Amino acid sequence: MQQSQLVRCKELEKENQRLRRAVSDLTLEKLILTEAATRDF
Repeated sequence: MQQSQLVRCKELEKENQRLRRAVSDLTLEKLILTEAATRDF
């Protein structure tokens, strides 16, 4: 692998990690909101 390809691969790995965290956060938020919406008050 060339140096530029390694740099690009590292950038993509970092972006992938950021996006996975965002999806995880949004999924948790959705679960919390769904739970709150279905409760009887």
